[in-house]
This record gives sequence, structure tokens and C-alpha cells, in this order.
Amino acid sequence: MSADRVDAFADLRDEFFGYVQDIRYATLVTVDRLNRPRARVLLPVWEEVDGRPVGWIAAFPTPVKTAHVRRNPHVTVSYWNPRQNAAFADSAARWEEDMDEKRRVWDLYVQGGPPGVGYDPAHYWKGGPQDPGFAILRMDPFRVQVLRGRDLRSRIWQPAEQPLDGDA
Repeated sequence: MSADRVDAFADLRDEFFGYVQDIRYATLVTVDRLNRPRARVLLPVWEEVDGRPVGWIAAFPTPVKTAHVRRNPHVTVSYWNPRQNAAFADSAARWEEDMDEKRRVWDLYVQGGPPGVGYDPAHYWKGGPQDPGFAILRMDPFRVQVLRGRDLRSRIWQPAEQPLDGDA
């Protein structure tokens, strides 16, 4: 099976956001210092900025997650449902420290972006966006793939300046 490449994120945006909205929880994979993968289940929210997806994860900045992202910022977020629909966002990740941005992402979680995906972060961080335990991980995808289970149709988007990978 081969994947169809699309030129613009808009060409698969609705399918990607639809899967995110349907599936909600995603597996985030980071890499440890010995290049071994580590997976955990989290609830990212997404938005589109200048025609590109940007993902956010509200998280406790545990020593493991922090060390992994500091050493190797490349992460994968994957979504899957029993109908075999799947979405993958291979991304460069970084912790966002700007307080205005933390407040904005807090509100994005409260509002749910895409709709129906967020939650009230105050359940976990009583001090609001300023809570010392509240951190946000920004993900800028360099490859997004959607896979439709009923016919195994696969589509991939990569930014124009990103070299195409040979493992599509």
C-alpha cells in the first residue's frame, strides 16, 4: 500500500481534526538517552496556524519527559480507534515558557480545540496557568499522516521545506 502525498495541510486537515475529535486521547512517544522509545497517553489539543498544524500538550513537566525532549525534541503523537482509523503527527517539540502563551493554551483547553477535545485544566492545576506544575509542550509537525481503516487509504502531508522521507 502506498500513501498519497498532499501539498497542503488543508488537504487532510478535516480528516486529521475529525480523527482527533473522535479519538481524543493520543499516545505520545519520546526517546530516552539510549534511543529507546517511551510512550504515554495524553490529551493534546490542536490548532491551525498559518496553514500548519500546531499541537499542545498540557502536562506535568516530569523529569523523564523533560529530559527526553531536551535531549531529542522529535516526538510522535498517534491516534487510533477500533475502526482502524489512525492519525500520526511526527513533530519537533519544545516546552513553552511564555506566560501569555500558557494562558492562551489554557483557554484553548477550556474551549476545546478542535471542539470536544479539551477539558478544564483546573482539575489538575489548581493555581491556573501560573501553577508551577503546569507546563505546555508545543509540537510543530514535520509530517502528518491519516489512515482510513475501511479501505486503508493513507495520505501524508509534509511542509514544502521538509525533505520527503523515504519511509512513507
